Amino acid sequence: MEYSTYIFDLDGTLLNTLKDLAGGCNYALRTNGMRERTLDEVRQFVGNGVRLLMTRAIPGGEQNPKFEKTFQDFKDYYLKHGQDKTSPYPGIMDLLRRLHDQGKKVGVVSNKFDAATKELCQHYFGSLVDIAIGEHESEGIRKKPAPDTVMEALRVLGSKPEEAVYIGDSDVDIDTARNSGMPCISVLWGFRDRQFLLDHGAQHLVSEPKEIAN
Repeated sequence: MEYSTYIFDLDGTLLNTLKDLAGGCNYALRTNGMRERTLDEVRQFVGNGVRLLMTRAIPGGEQNPKFEKTFQDFKDYYLKHGQDKTSPYPGIMDLLRRLHDQGKKVGVVSNKFDAATKELCQHYFGSLVDIAIGEHESEGIRKKPAPDTVMEALRVLGSKPEEAVYIGDSDVDIDTARNSGMPCISVLWGFRDRQFLLDHGAQHLVSEPKEIAN
């Protein structure tokens, strides 16, 4: 099957953001007198947006009286430091350039808050990504695995689900693709391992970015 449109997840798929997410998480926890989290703990917390990341990281979650302040501290810190240790995974830039040269449409849809999603995509990918959409739940737009943001990306790109493919690294992405009526390619270099992805319904797995263009 040849696709005209490629919709990518961001964290764990295009960018290795784990260390910066952990840095922001632990800055906020430390600032508010809470126990810091290990890198492996943060790895398990990510995938459903930064609010849920912090809900999982903060003792008592949203019931903690310091939750909103700690969450805001995370966001403020991450917007300033979200590029400190983040980088594209090996082979990603070559993949995006190849898709661009082939005239493919490329979108990024993330559960990361919208400002950070757009800033990271512009900084690392520039014109190689046609549209980047982050979390908009405050506007009544559901985050992944709901199809809302993927459908908006397709609308802006002028594409239909049947001519597009979704690429991600998690169970959330598998469910997002299914809910959007699109096939899913699951990548093995991200935040979840092969067995986890298979247990959650992955059907097409790739070990290197170049396999996606092929």
